[in-house]
Amino acid sequence: MRKKTILPFCLLLAGIPLYAVANQEPSIPTNGPNSHGHLTLFSYLSANNLAYSGANYRLPLPATDSDFYDHGRPDPAKFQLGKFLFFDKILSGNQNISCATCHHPLAATGDGLSLSVGEGGRGLGITRNTGFGNEAIYERVPRNAPPLFNVGAKHMTVMFYDGRAEVDSLAPSGFNTPAGDELPIGVLENVLAAQAMFPVTSNSEMAGQPGENPIADAAEAGNLAGPGGVWEQLANRLKANEEYAQLFNQAFALTPEQITYAHAANAIAAFEAAAWRADHSPFDRYLRGDKEAMSRESIQGMSLFYGKAGCSQCHSGVFQTDMQYHAIAMPQIGPGKGDGAEGHEDFGRERVTHDPADRYKFRTPPLRNVALTGPWGHDGTYNTLEAVVRHHLDPVSSLLTYSCLREAQLPYREDLDFFDCLVQNDSAKVNLIAAANTLPTRELSDDEVKHLLAFLHALTDPISLDLRGDIPDRVPSNLTLVE
Repeated sequence: MRKKTILPFCLLLAGIPLYAVANQEPSIPTNGPNSHGHLTLFSYLSANNLAYSGANYRLPLPATDSDFYDHGRPDPAKFQLGKFLFFDKILSGNQNISCATCHHPLAATGDGLSLSVGEGGRGLGITRNTGFGNEAIYERVPRNAPPLFNVGAKHMTVMFYDGRAEVDSLAPSGFNTPAGDELPIGVLENVLAAQAMFPVTSNSEMAGQPGENPIADAAEAGNLAGPGGVWEQLANRLKANEEYAQLFNQAFALTPEQITYAHAANAIAAFEAAAWRADHSPFDRYLRGDKEAMSRESIQGMSLFYGKAGCSQCHSGVFQTDMQYHAIAMPQIGPGKGDGAEGHEDFGRERVTHDPADRYKFRTPPLRNVALTGPWGHDGTYNTLEAVVRHHLDPVSSLLTYSCLREAQLPYREDLDFFDCLVQNDSAKVNLIAAANTLPTRELSDDEVKHLLAFLHALTDPISLDLRGDIPDRVPSNLTLVE
């Protein structure tokens, strides 16, 4: 049994950060995907109910410029082009929705809804409705709109909740995506740009329904990269716009004929990566040596997070995600992804690997600004941070007692509501989700939950509290910014 080492309390009084004096014990792995960039720490708490926990834990090293694409400072011309494209409805089939509709700065780069209201909806954020008449949405987007904080970090090697866009050195394009070998080769700059190729190809998100426009027809036919495909049609729209042609020339030195949608995806990624970098939270400042950055309650929560509560077993690394997939009995709401006998289930990672062992597994989300980005879960099942934390403590019980109609944050529409709760109202399907759970039950007192929540709030970057400056006052297409 290893002897416990307790560092002198005078080090704390002297103002020396714990990580600066932490012992690095040889029993802690020094290689592997979940150990790089960590320091061994001993949990110290102060005289106000902050007693030594008796267990060591590791904190990540603080993030630096080198952790981000372009060191967090992209070319200004590329950034400006990406900003326009992100907010411009020109990229949607019916020119009535933009990337920003579901990832808006005023909604912490999400939309505040459990499931997004995509093409055909009206309004913004939690006030967005499902549209009217023949232009109303066909279905809700099957998953929650993920927040975009720190998506420009090099550690984010997979995108989407099921990881269907990921770095793959063996693929011709360098990325494994639903487009397979059709993804452009030698153009896309990173996996974030690869991800940006796909929302425009989704009928429910941006393309529209078949028969409404040629882009929607191409998307329905699965023609993404071929002649007359989704990406070619969008590139032609951009080429035909004189201001965009100039912007692409400034950002990439392209003539109008050379513009492709992959270049647009690179610009969008550059904007997202730089605009929503978030690594100046109290926790980040604490890691950089500011011992007063975090409250005592949040330090207690940090001790729980990296110790007794076991959160860091999955929420590890610099941005608190192992980039792996886990089944944690998260309730399923919404129209589903076409899985199961009736097509209303979402099998998660299995959709990518085709391995039944991956059923109901979803990617571990990073946690910077997590207090701002509700609802939480791959389908936004929980509308409070405390509720999703308590789910992690007893996943199966939480699943079995979940109320779809009461807890989901969705605009009402009777026909859609019926599909929203089909899985949760089917005890056999719920039992299968429960059986796949791999997250152990953990007991925390109400005070410990309070402390854990305090730590999660300490992950909020103050800069992210006011993102109004990220919104342009116009876009080159001259389409409206909000419908």
